[in-house]
Amino acid sequence: MKTLAAWFAGLTALLVVGCSGPAEDAAHRRADAVDEAGERQADALERQAAATSNEAEETALNRQADAVENAADRKSDEMHRQVDKDF
Repeated sequence: MKTLAAWFAGLTALLVVGCSGPAEDAAHRRADAVDEAGERQADALERQAAATSNEAEETALNRQADAVENAADRKSDEMHRQVDKDF
């Protein structure tokens, strides 16, 4: 899923660069930053999950990681859509 998200973000960036101005580019970069921050947080939670020997804690941390990543993806997508509407 992370690879697909990274690919999509890269494709979006390429498409944006070809037909936008500086303000729109900056807004898309902010949206991408939200997605990247969510991925970093999720990765940290997944590392914590891998480091624990408590199965219940591991499951909870992995679920939390998924929730963080999904929330960041949704927010980033929402921001990209808003930028597309605004510009």
